[in-house]
Amino acid sequence: MTSVTRTVIVKSIQLSRKVFNVFVELEGMYRNIVEQLVMYAVRSNTTSFTRLKADKYRELRNQYPQLPSHYAYTACQDASTRAKSFLKLKKQSLTSREYPEVRSISIWLDDSLWRLNGLTSIEIATHKEWVTVGFEPHKWYWRYLNRGWKLASEAKIKLDKRNRRLIIYLVFKKNVEEYEPRGYLPVDVNENSVAVLVDGVAYLFETNMEKLVLGYYYRRKRIQEKYDKLYGVKSRTKRKILRKLREK
Repeated sequence: MTSVTRTVIVKSIQLSRKVFNVFVELEGMYRNIVEQLVMYAVRSNTTSFTRLKADKYRELRNQYPQLPSHYAYTACQDASTRAKSFLKLKKQSLTSREYPEVRSISIWLDDSLWRLNGLTSIEIATHKEWVTVGFEPHKWYWRYLNRGWKLASEAKIKLDKRNRRLIIYLVFKKNVEEYEPRGYLPVDVNENSVAVLVDGVAYLFETNMEKLVLGYYYRRKRIQEKYDKLYGVKSRTKRKILRKLREK
C-alpha cells in the first residue's frame, strides 16, 4: 500500500471586516516570524526543520506569546523549505541575493491549528480565538470526500484582501495498492497520432499535435514581426503578449 495525496483549493465566503482583520493581523505576525527564521536559517546554513525549531522555538514563544504555540512549528517548516530552496539556488550560482525575499505568504496549519466543522466550514486557531470560516465547496471537493479520501492533518490558508476571503488549501489522502505490471505495451508516438498494440490489436489515437505546434509557431511569429517593428526587439509589450500564449 502507498499513500497518494491531492490538494483541493476552496474559497471561503466573504468575511466581515472584523473577522478578516483578525486574519490580516495573523498574517502579519506569521510573515514576520517566517522572515526572521529564513534569515537565521540561511545565515547559519540550517535547512533542517527540527534543528530550526530547536534553535528558535523558545525565542519565538517569548516574542509572540499571544499566538498558539504550533504556529512556531509550522513557521519553522515553512522557513526551512524556503531556506533549503534558496541555498540550493545559491550553490548553483542562480541567485545574487544574500537572503531570499519573502513575497507571497500562505499560513501553514497543522491539526492543532485547524479542524473541519461540518462539511462546509473549518475552525482556525488565531491570536484572538478560534474563528469559524465557511467555504464554498465545488465538485472536486465533493468527489474526493465521497470517494473514500480522508482529509490530512495539514492545510494552508492565503488571504484574498481584495475580496475579504480566505483561499483554503485542503489536502486529501488515500491509501492505494501499488500497481504490479504484468507486461509491456508497445507505443509509437508520431506528430499527429499515438499507436498502441494491445493483445495483438493496434489502436490509433489522433492527437493533431502538428496543428497545435504550427498554430503556436505562426501566431508567435506574427506577434514578433508586428511588435518588433513598433517597439523594438526587446520591448516589454511584446514579452507581455507572448506570455499570454501560455506555451508551457
